[in-house]
Amino acid sequence: MIIGTRGSKLAFTQSEYIKSCLHKITKEKIDLKIIKTTGDKTTTSQLYNMDSKGLFTKELDKSLLEEETDLAVHSLKDVPIELDEDLEIVAVPKREAPNDVFISNYDWNELKTDATIGTSSLRREAFCKHHKKDIKLKPLRGNVDTRIKKVTSDEITGTIMAEAGLRRLGLTKYIKNRFSIKDMTPAAGQGALAIVCRKDSIKRETLSKLNDFTTFQETLAEKTLLKELDVGCQWPLGSFAKGNKDKIDLFTILLNKKGEILKSLNLKGSLKESEAIGREAGRTIGEYI
Repeated sequence: MIIGTRGSKLAFTQSEYIKSCLHKITKEKIDLKIIKTTGDKTTTSQLYNMDSKGLFTKELDKSLLEEETDLAVHSLKDVPIELDEDLEIVAVPKREAPNDVFISNYDWNELKTDATIGTSSLRREAFCKHHKKDIKLKPLRGNVDTRIKKVTSDEITGTIMAEAGLRRLGLTKYIKNRFSIKDMTPAAGQGALAIVCRKDSIKRETLSKLNDFTTFQETLAEKTLLKELDVGCQWPLGSFAKGNKDKIDLFTILLNKKGEILKSLNLKGSLKESEAIGREAGRTIGEYI
């Protein structure tokens, strides 16, 4: 079995984790194949100024279609709403912490007006403006280590990152503050991994054993919301669903680029109806776009 992965330390670590999970299920030999994506090659532009569909997944999906690999491991938030018709997300393992965190030598609540925050996310920029209207924002791309180094070298005051990646890399010591879901609502699918394979793959049944039903339904609600809106990272939108037994609670918030809240929404329902709940949330939020 061959796993397709990006070459960054985080992507490789995530793929190694999936490899170890598969080893518990099957005795089959498993190898990792590193594939460089467009997003890895382009590091100078803000993501929301680019055609972001498949930016970090397209080349990996191509390797699946050409049967060079058997599965690809993606950060679910990077997966386009529409996959190739011959591919599917066969499993979403249990989600890691979905929250955003602040990386800095300074406490978020004590930032001065000349503080410089680095980010490539329109969503995070909008939340920064919402909470701290006077701070300076600076474009920041690169892998986890690169972004942390920009902070520790005092090139910027701080940056905002996904807690899940830092946990997977064992870098939580750099976290200064952890944002609540309401204060910095994450991107749809944040913290979760997606296992993608060909629909006709003989490995499909084995790979499906990696799925966590609750996480799958949570992220289905979040991604269905995006599908209904037909937007990627071009709008400051946060969405997070939480499953509890057979119930689900979906919170969504839409801001404008100035950091003003246009609409926030909280929908609850049956966990099995997560797709319908995501669709309903999308229709409501869509009235404000």
